[in-house]
Order: sequence, then C-alpha cells, then structure tokens
Amino acid sequence: MAYSVDEQGMLNVLEQHIAAEMQGDMATTMATMTANPHLLNVPNMIGGDGYEGVKQFYSNHLVGKFFPPDVKFETVSVTVGRTRVVQELVVSFTHTAEIEWMVPNITPTNKKVEIAFVVVAGIENLKLTHEHIYWDQASVLVQLGLLDPAGLPVTGPESARKLLSYSSAD
Repeated sequence: MAYSVDEQGMLNVLEQHIAAEMQGDMATTMATMTANPHLLNVPNMIGGDGYEGVKQFYSNHLVGKFFPPDVKFETVSVTVGRTRVVQELVVSFTHTAEIEWMVPNITPTNKKVEIAFVVVAGIENLKLTHEHIYWDQASVLVQLGLLDPAGLPVTGPESARKLLSYSSAD
C-alpha cells in the first residue's frame, strides 16, 4: 500500500518506537514521544501518565524486559489516520519470564501464548502522544493454564490463529 509522506512518517516513528522498546533502548523509546504522553494497557489498567510516568513504566516493566527469545510479531493490518496509527497484530511467545505489564505477579509457566493485540498510537508532529493497547486477557490466562475455559465463552490461541488466517486475504 502506498502511503503519503505524512502517513509514512507516522508509520516510521511508530516502528522506531517499537524497535527501541525491543532493543532495550530507553533513550530512543522516549525520544519518539511527546513531552506529555500516556500509555494504557486497557485489560489491566497498567501504564503511565506524563513523560516521567511513562518513562518509569517503560524502565520498570517493559523496555528490555518483555521480549522472550522466541517472541514473534505478525502484523495483520495497519490503518493510518490524521492523528493515529492503529495496528492489529498477533504476538506469540513462550512465557519464560514474568511479564509485569501483561500478567503481573504470575511466575513463568513456560507455556506458549498466541494473542491478538490492537495498538492505537496517537501521533502529533511525528511524536507519539499515547498508546492504548488492547488484548484478550482471558485468552492469555487460558493459555497460561490459569483459567479453565470449560463452560466459559473464552478461547485460547484459536482466536489469534483465526485472525491470522484473514490477514493473508487483505
């Protein structure tokens, strides 16, 4: 898909932000954000408000800490608007370390997880104003063996796999 120069710039800053998170580069992660950003992981209300709050969240819980050796990101779709980029993706990994921002206080289970995410990134002047991150926490808990799906309207990795089956059709 061809993007305008402005849209491509928005995509580039989001990609730079995510790459810096994965590489454990706090300075670059924060350099991609405005002076007063916020971050909200919607399923569990974990994140940060303001530059220092977001920086503290990243340094204590995410940057250089989340990514197990086998983590894989598969983009399903990306939508670019005037002030936002919405990314739909599937993240898979083995739960080999505590993931404080997703399942705090849960010791590693060594179980595989495949989960669909939606990331809404606000962007202003090629800086992130916010990230709102959504995922199905019940599906994560089922896959970690912490929630019995019997009789409940929840799934495990099937929902992420179904979503990926549609991505090849786009």
